[in-house]
Amino acid sequence: MNFNFLLEYFPFYIEGIKVTLLLSLLTVIFGTILGLIICILKLSKYKILKSIATIYVEIIRGTPLIVQLIIIHYGFNLNITELTSATIALSINSAAYISEIIRAGIISINKGQMEAARSLGMNHFQSMKLIIIPQAIKNILPALGNEFIVLIKESAIVSYIGLADIMYKANQIRSITYLTLEPLLVAAIIYFIITFTISKFIQYFERKLNKDNDSN
Repeated sequence: MNFNFLLEYFPFYIEGIKVTLLLSLLTVIFGTILGLIICILKLSKYKILKSIATIYVEIIRGTPLIVQLIIIHYGFNLNITELTSATIALSINSAAYISEIIRAGIISINKGQMEAARSLGMNHFQSMKLIIIPQAIKNILPALGNEFIVLIKESAIVSYIGLADIMYKANQIRSITYLTLEPLLVAAIIYFIITFTISKFIQYFERKLNKDNDSN
């Protein structure tokens, strides 16, 4: 195998890494916010809100991400950038999974916590915000971390709409150098390094939280 091309084209990968990390960060932020909203709707006592959230989750989880991406970027004829289209599509997709993760975390909290909060004079929203959700976040941190890692790997499909992420840059190098395998192997190694580093950071943060809880 010939990896001499890295001497000249490694800056391509650096540019792709920046785009991939930016896209992933934006998606995590907006996906988590939307996922929390969907989760609250699904846990609502109002059937219409619960039905809307359930339909949303089922449709998003039941259709391929690449189809959602293409519909948002090409189907609606929106005059937006590739980064915006990718962020919207990935956020909408990720929110469906994050909402279920958060819902599972909330359900795992003892019902007595809510009853205690209500007995102190808190309304439902205050109880969720101050008592239930903070505890649920600690329980679901590993699952949220896994979702973030999956998101980084799935983001490779955004090259399909021309967003210059790691995969897009790897394909650019392939077309320039006429190398078929080596640029893809480098891209795979980069994805592995990113996801492995994030997984180790999440594990460290999780252990730290557990130590803090044990000390309390």
